[in-house]
Amino acid sequence: MNKVKLTGQVKSHLKYPFLFLLILVAVNIEVYMINLTAGMLVTVGIAGYAVVLFVLISRYQATMLDNLVTFATQYGQIQKRMIKELAVPYALTDDRGRVLWFNDAFARMTGREPGKFHKSIAGIFNGLTVERFPARNDEIDYEIAFNERNYELKVRNIVLDDLIDSSQMLEREDDESQCMFAFTFFDNTELREYTQKYKDETLACGYMVLDNCDEALSSVEEVKRSLLRALIDRKISKYFHDMDGIVRKYDEDRYLLIIRSRTLEELKKKKFSILEEIKTVNIGNDMAVTMSIGIGVRQGSYSANMDYARFAIDLALGRGGDQVVIRDGDDIAYFGARTQAVEKSSRVKARIKAHALAEFIESKQKVVIMGHKQLDIDAFGASVGIFRAARTLNKPAYIVIDEVSSTTKPFIDKFRSDEDYDPRMFLNIHDSKEMVDENTLLVVVDTSKQDYTECSELLNQTSTIVVLDHHRQTNDCIANASLSYIEPYASSTCEMIAEILQYIDGVKIKPLEADAMYSGIIIDTNNFMNKAGVRTFEAAAFLRRSGADMTRVRKMVREDFDTLHAKGVALENAEMFRDHFIISECPSGNLISPTIVGAEAANELLDIRGVHGSFVLTEYNGKIYISARSIDEVNVQIIMERLGGGGHLNVAGAQLERVSIGEAKERLKRVIAQMLDNGDI
Repeated sequence: MNKVKLTGQVKSHLKYPFLFLLILVAVNIEVYMINLTAGMLVTVGIAGYAVVLFVLISRYQATMLDNLVTFATQYGQIQKRMIKELAVPYALTDDRGRVLWFNDAFARMTGREPGKFHKSIAGIFNGLTVERFPARNDEIDYEIAFNERNYELKVRNIVLDDLIDSSQMLEREDDESQCMFAFTFFDNTELREYTQKYKDETLACGYMVLDNCDEALSSVEEVKRSLLRALIDRKISKYFHDMDGIVRKYDEDRYLLIIRSRTLEELKKKKFSILEEIKTVNIGNDMAVTMSIGIGVRQGSYSANMDYARFAIDLALGRGGDQVVIRDGDDIAYFGARTQAVEKSSRVKARIKAHALAEFIESKQKVVIMGHKQLDIDAFGASVGIFRAARTLNKPAYIVIDEVSSTTKPFIDKFRSDEDYDPRMFLNIHDSKEMVDENTLLVVVDTSKQDYTECSELLNQTSTIVVLDHHRQTNDCIANASLSYIEPYASSTCEMIAEILQYIDGVKIKPLEADAMYSGIIIDTNNFMNKAGVRTFEAAAFLRRSGADMTRVRKMVREDFDTLHAKGVALENAEMFRDHFIISECPSGNLISPTIVGAEAANELLDIRGVHGSFVLTEYNGKIYISARSIDEVNVQIIMERLGGGGHLNVAGAQLERVSIGEAKERLKRVIAQMLDNGDI
């Protein structure tokens, strides 16, 4: 140890006594200046301190070094032993994944003998190849299963450059960085089991509503009505009781549901068969009873679950009923929706909404009406109906139209040439942004999706928004609407507006306005062949009484040669898929509104015998528009929702971006095939 010297912090600390000696010498000089005798006494004391200091350091330095070396040696041995006997499995590999060393816990876990296994670690854990190892000085976590146990694996890249460069025994052949990998395994089997058990036992809350209980009861004899209610209650109670759930009836057609999350997963696997079972309850009723369910789950508290369940049931009813909506955080799942929305015989809701709309109009200085992008005749006719309501209540009204489609152009030209209408009643997007403020009532028609509106920026410029739509509601609907009237049973928005106008005092629709609204019903029902109910014909009759003329309407909805030719090409390009689905492409060249033409082509493809659903793809403005149609065999809405769209059970659509028309077609086929195989359609 004679040639070993102290260094680092130990050496620095040994300098402090000598620094203190220098300070004493400086103080001694000051004392000499004050008193010679005192200075001499201090000098004697300092000399004695210096002698003792040098003797102690020279005598005990070797002993100190011996103790430090002994401690370091023992510390290293203890550290090595602790790592070897560490309860957590630990292993080291070279840069090729070959095992260099592992501790006892790793040996017990894998059954390998320490010091005798130097093969690749992928030979023990399948798939743990070098490609999955972390980069320089990085760390990656994996979840792996081994011998029926679950582990959280941490793989760390350890760079050896500094160690090699400072070594006297090793050197690098080139400048390439050298490394090794450390593997640490944390057994979280029990943790995952308890976590899953906690999730399974978490309670989910829900609301259940019978969609058409009154209509079904009205179709049976009065003496059997109580029996029908009792059978329905028994069917619901038994179904959820067998699933360990709690059901409580709190109104004639409403129930409260409490189930475990584990039960909810079982219901998902069964695709909520209660929706179909409830339809089997029949004691002579002409109409099958349908039910809607809204469930909120995993929100952290029961009250939050109930709030989410309330949102879910509103969404289920807004989508037409006969379905289950589950809200789990921001995720929303749909089940069911296999039947057509039931038309309500009562107009009570229409009357209430009409009075509320009139109050909103009267409370604002002006009214701006906006439909969806690529405005069609239904959205235009509905906008005209709201325009008439606003003018009747002596409020200026404007309709936002950015691009004029081929179907709306004849009507717009008529309005602009009519002296009874101000040419400024139609606004482009730029003018509408300057028009809308906090004193404006913004009415959105024929869509409830914010991104589909003609100008979504307007939704943020006023706090008073009214939404009127006949499409099934989705989770990305306009959230801040002051009044929302969404009726999926309605054939068109024009039908809804025609009903509303009858309950606003003083409204008298002019013939040109009636023509536009009547055309909207004609187009959306495909000449009363699609979704036309009793109230559809009542609305049409009201418009006919208001001056709608079939001859004028037919002239204005006639098609040009390019449109007919495009439909012919779409029919020629059609191909059958899975026996009952037909898919085609519609050309967009020379067409003012190719998406509308594609929708009309999809309607015509339904006339082919054996076709359950038709899908026409149209490329326009860098997007692929899909028009989906069916009669009653399949729900095209849930198909389109898988592609980010939506709509009705038999009238729906979607828009795809950054894909070619061929890629969009293949994606559509995959969705249809998957849903067919899973029994979703």
